Amino acid sequence: CHLIHYLRLSHHLIVLNYLICTFDKLKSVSSEDIKITDAVFDGVEVRVFEPPAKGDESLKRSVVYIHGGGWALASARTSLYNNLCRIMAESLNAVVVSVEYRLVPEVCFPEQYHDALRATKHFLQPDVLAEYSVDPSRIAISGDSAGGNLAAAVCQQLSKDEDLTVRPKLQALIYPVLQAFDFNTPSYQQNMNMPVLPRYVMINYWIDYINGNYALAHELLINNHTALNVGRALSFRARLNWTSLLPPSFKKNYKPVVQTTGTAAIVERLPALLDVRAVPLLADDATLARQPRTYVLTCENDVLRDDGAMYATRLERAGVPVTLDHFHDCFHGCMIFTVWPTDFSAGVKTRNSYIKWLDENL
Repeated sequence: CHLIHYLRLSHHLIVLNYLICTFDKLKSVSSEDIKITDAVFDGVEVRVFEPPAKGDESLKRSVVYIHGGGWALASARTSLYNNLCRIMAESLNAVVVSVEYRLVPEVCFPEQYHDALRATKHFLQPDVLAEYSVDPSRIAISGDSAGGNLAAAVCQQLSKDEDLTVRPKLQALIYPVLQAFDFNTPSYQQNMNMPVLPRYVMINYWIDYINGNYALAHELLINNHTALNVGRALSFRARLNWTSLLPPSFKKNYKPVVQTTGTAAIVERLPALLDVRAVPLLADDATLARQPRTYVLTCENDVLRDDGAMYATRLERAGVPVTLDHFHDCFHGCMIFTVWPTDFSAGVKTRNSYIKWLDENL
């Protein structure tokens, strides 16, 4: 049974990896419009996109971008992300720093988080910002999917760092994965077999990220790890109560799946399941209140839709200005698929809306 499950997952990852890595990694080839260079920020590889200087301006705005791919796939250098960041740099006339964090299976949590945090903190140093002619008051942290997870976690940590002199003005999260507490939210139930990111694949991404075992997949799927008898999970339950956090149009007629008796040993063996650095939606209200103005993009046909919507609600209740940009006819991962042979109208539509928000708010 587990072998069949593993083979299904392996086949899915091969197909998804082909889509994301449609072409080989691109070298840092600059154009007349954008200078592209590879650098190392505090031991972490990054790719920097710089638009040409204009005569009437001294400093540029900037976006730190963290790519998706289940903490296991893709790269800042693949064509799809290279293209996205180049277009962002051109459209916003902004310096874009794309973080090349290490991936599963080379490393697991918390190393991806530490890579993203180290690279971001290095960039936020005043002398580094000056080197790239970046306005310290106009910086955004952004990412999609697993990159949205890392962006949210990094933003939360930056808000607690008293030594920082520069903080991000905005965070922009694209269909972020934000919790491993409840795999039966309405969007997980509605889209459990949706192509690109079925529920079992997302669960296995989590298992790989936190260095677990595929044998636990079914326990996670039925929420045995957060049953009512799991003491460590009880204190977090209200922070992920989708019945109070989601609008009726998201809840539809779905019912919560809450086990009375589950398997407490799971969170004992895998404490990252309840670690806020891995699961940003578990953050307390005081941490959320310190977050910058936030943009959250969600897609109807996506198991992660409710992760983003719940985070938007919690941030809003904590007093943070939030824009929830929901697309009824789009799917997980669509924003990077704008290059032939995977050039989808959904990708262009979501990308344009995201860039428009950044342009108006950064």
